[in-house]
Amino acid sequence: MSTSVTAADGAAIREPQARQEWGIEPTPERLRQLGRWDVAVLWWNLGISLLVLVAGALLVPGLGLRDAVVVTLLGAVIGNLLLGLAGYIGGRTGLPGMVLLRAPMGVRGSYAPTALNILQNVGWGAFELIIIATASHEIAKRALGVSSYVAWVVLFGAICTLMAVGGPLVVVRRWISRYAVWLVLLSTLYLSWYALTHFDLAALWQKPGDGSLAFWLGVDLVVAMAISWIPLAADYTRFARRPRDAFWGTGIGYMIAHVWFYLLGAIFLLSLQASDLIAAVLAIPVGGLALLILLVDETDEAFANIYSTSVSLQNLFPRASQRLLAVGVGAVCTALAATIPLARYESFLFLIGAFFVPLFGVLAADFFVVHRMRYDGAALAASPPGGVRWRAVLVWAAGFLLYQWIAPTEIPGWKAVLQGVFGGLGLPFPLSSLVPWLGASIASFVAAFAAFAIVGQRPAPAEHRR
Repeated sequence: MSTSVTAADGAAIREPQARQEWGIEPTPERLRQLGRWDVAVLWWNLGISLLVLVAGALLVPGLGLRDAVVVTLLGAVIGNLLLGLAGYIGGRTGLPGMVLLRAPMGVRGSYAPTALNILQNVGWGAFELIIIATASHEIAKRALGVSSYVAWVVLFGAICTLMAVGGPLVVVRRWISRYAVWLVLLSTLYLSWYALTHFDLAALWQKPGDGSLAFWLGVDLVVAMAISWIPLAADYTRFARRPRDAFWGTGIGYMIAHVWFYLLGAIFLLSLQASDLIAAVLAIPVGGLALLILLVDETDEAFANIYSTSVSLQNLFPRASQRLLAVGVGAVCTALAATIPLARYESFLFLIGAFFVPLFGVLAADFFVVHRMRYDGAALAASPPGGVRWRAVLVWAAGFLLYQWIAPTEIPGWKAVLQGVFGGLGLPFPLSSLVPWLGASIASFVAAFAAFAIVGQRPAPAEHRR
C-alpha cells in the first residue's frame, strides 16, 4: 500500500507508507516539501485558537486595552523571534526538537527536557480537547437541547489522534492549506468585524486597568504562548525546503495569529464583562457558527501536541513505532480531558516559560555561537546513550531560577519555597518588586544564552560536528 504526497512543483512523490513515518533521523530532501507559505499557513492555524482567545482575556482587566495592545505587540515580537529561530534550527538540521538538545546537553542530558516536553505536550493536548469539547457541548446544547461533554472529548480525541498518525505533510497539504485556513480566516474576520462595529473601543481605550497584572508580567504571559511551541517547532520545520522558509514562515505566521487572537480575547472580555469568555461569544449573533469553525480548526493544535509527544518519546525510545506512540498519547490526552477541569491555566503558561525560555537560550548559544550553525544531524540522531554535559544543565537550571526569581509561578506552596530560598540568601523576592521593568522571559533567555556562549566554548565530541 502506498501514500501519495504532492510536492510544491506539482509532481506526485510516492513513498511506501512505512517511509512516511519518519523518526529522529534528519529529514531527507525528498520529504522537505513545505515552502514558506506552507509553513506560514501551518503556524497561522496553530495560532488561531480558542485557547489563545482565552489567554488574551487573562491580560484584562488587570491591564487596560491600551496597555494590553502594547504588551501583546511587544510580547509577540519577542516570542515569535525566538520561535522563528527555533524553526530555523529545525529547517537547517532536519532534526526534531528534542534530538537537537543532544548537542549541548548530551544524549542522557536531553532526557530531562524531553520528559518535561512530553508532560507539557500532554497537558496542552488535554487542554485543547477540553476547549474543543466545552465549546461543542455548549453549541449542541443550545441548538439541540441535549449534549454530552465526554462524547465530544472522545470524538475529537479520536480525530486528533488520526491526524497525528497521518503526520505533518498530510495535515498541512490535505487539510490546512486546502480548507482550514480559509474557513478560519472567514470566522476570524467575522469576530473582528463584530468587535469593531458593536463595541465602544474608544471608551475601552481610555479606561485604565485595575492594576492586578503588572506590565512586564503581561509581556511574559504573551511570550509564554509562543515559547510553549519552541520545543515543538523543529518537529515541523524539519520538513521545510529551506531554513529561511522555516524562519519566516514560523515567525510571521504565528505572530499574526498570536496578536490577532490575544487582542480579540482582551476586547471581548472587556466589552462583554463575562467570566466565561466562550459562553459570551456564543451569545453574539452567529457566534456559535464562528466558534464552530474555530473549534474544528482547534484540532490542529491538539494534533500538534499529540504528534510532537510521539516524536519526543522517540528521543527516549528511538525504535518505537511513531504511529503506535501517537495512538497511546492520544488516548492519554483524551482520558485527561474527560476527567480534569480547566484550572490554573495562567500558572501553567508561566511554568512552561520558566523551563523553556532558558533551555532555548542554551540551544541557541550552542548552535549559533559555539558550533556556528554546524551540527552533524546524522551523528546526533545516531548517538548512543552517553553522559550528561553538566555545564549546559547547570546554565539551564540557573536560567530557570532566574526566571522564577523575577516572576515566580503561582502554584500553591511553590512561591513559599522560593521565598525561603531567596530570602535565606538575603535577596529581594520577587526581583520584579524591586525592578518592575524587568521581564523574566527576556532576562532568563539572554542570561542563559550569554552564559552558555562563554562556558560552552569547549567543542562537542567530533561526531557531532561537521
